[in-house]
Amino acid sequence: MNAARRLALALVALAMPAVAQDGASSGRVVVPFGIGERADYSVKYGPFSVGSGLMEVVSMDTIRGLESWHTIFRIRGGIPGYRVDDRMESWMDTHTLESLRHRQELSEGSRERARQFEIYPDRGTYVEEGNQPQPTVVLPLDDGSFLYFLRTIPLEVGKEYSFDRYFRPDRNPVRIQVLRRERVSVPAGQFDAVVVRPIINAKGVFSENGRAEVWLTDDSRRLMVQMKSHLKFGSLNLYLKSYRPPPADSSSLAKR
Repeated sequence: MNAARRLALALVALAMPAVAQDGASSGRVVVPFGIGERADYSVKYGPFSVGSGLMEVVSMDTIRGLESWHTIFRIRGGIPGYRVDDRMESWMDTHTLESLRHRQELSEGSRERARQFEIYPDRGTYVEEGNQPQPTVVLPLDDGSFLYFLRTIPLEVGKEYSFDRYFRPDRNPVRIQVLRRERVSVPAGQFDAVVVRPIINAKGVFSENGRAEVWLTDDSRRLMVQMKSHLKFGSLNLYLKSYRPPPADSSSLAKR
């Protein structure tokens, strides 16, 4: 383990609220999610319902001997002539919140693409399937895991947070602008929320031109209840319609 990674891991340990309740033996970072958590969303294009989305913590897997959260973020829907079916899977180390594996299956309009990345934080490299190793950053995160990492950091209105943690170095920094607090009404109910704008130096929903805004509950869960984005064909928005919390001790559901 190089010095930069050791220092970064030490800073993460100081920033996080110690370890989980069973952390004396597991050493897992405390997070506001767990196995079995699932959020379902309605997808709207303007006033029209055009699809569905979900965020789910599917399981606790072992990747190259490392315990990891396995999460899924999926959006399905669209308008006549343009359909979207995007699925992103992420595997995050439960002790460091580093990405270990990332899979994308993207179908947008006439374009379809499937990609898988193996990420090696200890080596400082990542490998896209069928390609040569490329350098990565300290404590790397991918597209899907950034949404979960966002739920673990303090969010102070008026501040902008900058992270050089996207696993592809040329896409950094990732900026998180904390815009305001407001009460929002969605199909699942009314929520006090913190509104943030994530910005990644890449094409897509979280590009600077995408002007995406994300509403997270203003409590310890930091659950995403709403997302509004501007794509090339118009505005595509997600609204929480149901939520299933993880069991009280989701660690007992881990794959062994």
